[in-house]
Amino acid sequence: MVNAGAMSGSGNLMDFLDEPFPDVGTYEDFHTIDWLREKSRDTDRHRKITSKSKESIWEFIKSLLDAWSGWVVMLLIGLLAGTLAGVIDLAVDWMTDLKEGVCLSAFWYSHEQCCWTSNETTFEDRDKCPLWQKWSELLVNQSEIKTILSGFIIRGYLGKWTLLIKTVTLVLVVSSGLSLGKEGPLVHVACCCGNFFSSLFSKYSKNEGKRREVLSAAAAAGVSVAFGAPIGGVLFSLEEVSYYFPLKTLWRSFFAALVAAFTLRSINPFGNSRLVLFYVEYHTPWYMAELFPFILLGVFGGLWGTLFIRCNIAWCRRRKTTKLGKYPVLEVIVVTAITAIIAYPNPYTRRSTSELISELFNDCGALESSQLCDYINDPNMTRPVDDIPDRPAGVGVYTAMWQLALALIFKIVITIFTFGMKIPSGLFIPSMAVGAMAGRMVGIGVEQLAYHHHDWIVFRNWCRPGADCVTPGLYAMVGAAACLGGVTRMTVSLVVIMFELTGGLEYIVPLMAAAVTSKWVADAFGKEGIYEAHIHLNGYPFLDVKDEFTHRTLATDVMRPRRGEPPLSVLTQDSMTVEDVETLIKETDYNGFPVVVSRDSERLIGFAQRRELILAIKNARQRQEGIVSNSIMYFTEEPPELPANSPHPLKLRRVLNLSPFTVTDHTPMETVVDIFRKLGLRQCLVTRSGRLLGIITKKDVLRHMAQMANQDPESIMFN
Repeated sequence: MVNAGAMSGSGNLMDFLDEPFPDVGTYEDFHTIDWLREKSRDTDRHRKITSKSKESIWEFIKSLLDAWSGWVVMLLIGLLAGTLAGVIDLAVDWMTDLKEGVCLSAFWYSHEQCCWTSNETTFEDRDKCPLWQKWSELLVNQSEIKTILSGFIIRGYLGKWTLLIKTVTLVLVVSSGLSLGKEGPLVHVACCCGNFFSSLFSKYSKNEGKRREVLSAAAAAGVSVAFGAPIGGVLFSLEEVSYYFPLKTLWRSFFAALVAAFTLRSINPFGNSRLVLFYVEYHTPWYMAELFPFILLGVFGGLWGTLFIRCNIAWCRRRKTTKLGKYPVLEVIVVTAITAIIAYPNPYTRRSTSELISELFNDCGALESSQLCDYINDPNMTRPVDDIPDRPAGVGVYTAMWQLALALIFKIVITIFTFGMKIPSGLFIPSMAVGAMAGRMVGIGVEQLAYHHHDWIVFRNWCRPGADCVTPGLYAMVGAAACLGGVTRMTVSLVVIMFELTGGLEYIVPLMAAAVTSKWVADAFGKEGIYEAHIHLNGYPFLDVKDEFTHRTLATDVMRPRRGEPPLSVLTQDSMTVEDVETLIKETDYNGFPVVVSRDSERLIGFAQRRELILAIKNARQRQEGIVSNSIMYFTEEPPELPANSPHPLKLRRVLNLSPFTVTDHTPMETVVDIFRKLGLRQCLVTRSGRLLGIITKKDVLRHMAQMANQDPESIMFN
């Protein structure tokens, strides 16, 4: 017996894995990353850079570039996300108006831009101008749109082609008139920008954990440009999207959202020199007695959210399990045709959803021409224009009420079938539209009640005859927040987005009351928001930090192997051949294998990832002479003693994780679940006195939680 190191005369061949080789540290598609491992790798990388920075000026400069790379990525994300959002907004406006007509002086102008350039347009007829011709007039002379950030890998979902296709199709989808918004897809677009710029810096391209910090900031930038709400975007990323959100990511998210908002403001797609999408300016404060209808709107929002989630998930499940899912293009065509046929006769469903919400939010001034402002005016009124008292509703208001009621029913039903189709689909704007329509109707009802019964005790103290008491537009704004909260279960970020979106900071208390009520009501029927429900429908391994686990089970109840199952597949530290390992990899689909001293002792040494074993063996066969199928693989510092005629052994200590996370078999599952959440583990090993007993993966945890909640554990499909 001789030492194998002496056979080669040098350790270079066997120790070639001490140098990094391509794709080490990457993950298979549709697998979860190991957050703890990625954090450790980044710490090692940072320590190495800091150490080298003292060697020369060049290394010091490189360390500075590395430190600033995060801010550079945030700057680039903000610039590109803001630019794309501005282009999308301008294109959506143009294509939406293109369905109605065309600008004769410049076909690329929208209706509003076309009339800006006309010298013949008066204020009274500001929506009409000679330069804008409807198609009917021109032709017949007759008037009439939480998984990836949790560490899940989906190749191509944030790629360059996805960015291009999403940007183009988003314009088409939103301008088509479907009951969808562009806000959700804009978050996706911003994350595609973040993924692209991450690939330019090795600090992020080679570490999936660091990459997700960038994506969290990109999500904030996406909401910032979608709503003109940079602060709300940061809070949205923190509350709803991000799985791991350290303090430095908070600052970088704020910076990215700021740059994105500044870029969008520079482009000025709305033509009003404002960032906000639905700017409002109310002249009447709200009163305590109005909290009751505001809370009722919150109840409606919670019920709507529950109804929508259950019906939409049932329809999407049917789509996945029947032949319907095989014809996505046909489904889009049918839903678009139905939407066009039913929506066109009603003026409140014919226009774009953003225009509808804007009209519903508006207060009725003296110059408003909307049907919603068709009140009976007192001819002797001499009060200022901005202080118009409550008035009796005219014919136009009553007509608008039943049209809004029909539009509300249509919007509720069609959104259920539209969201989830194979097109870019946002839910923020449709949900806000449902709430805004309901809120406006409630607001008009309260307004007329106060006008005709101002002597009732509930109105007596704050609504005198001739006073401007109730603002129906405020009710629309509160209703929009309530319905959006009922669907998404957002609270803090929702309120901030709403007052940034409208500029209505004074009305933050009604928004808070409605948001909290809608969440309470919706949570009474189920804790899942629409995004969590779709994650579970698709079987993605998302461990929600909001879920509570209160069952008294132990790690030994969840670990594998269980009774009656084959023993755990393990590697030994120095007694298996390359062929043995390749056979084990071929016959199993595990993500990795525990490494033990021997099968007899089962004493744990470490853990080796499947992908890295495959890459290591492949590279060894290509780069190291003498590695054959019966070469011994070892994970120790020194090679084992082998016969003199043995082939070269293969050292794989570099791919071995020497500090895998372990728990004992009597650890409560409540603790295990908390560990998986807070550390972002992919798996942990179960031991007793240093002896390996089994393994618990994230998939095992999720399936156990589903089983304890009387749900189908097999619905968790991915690792």
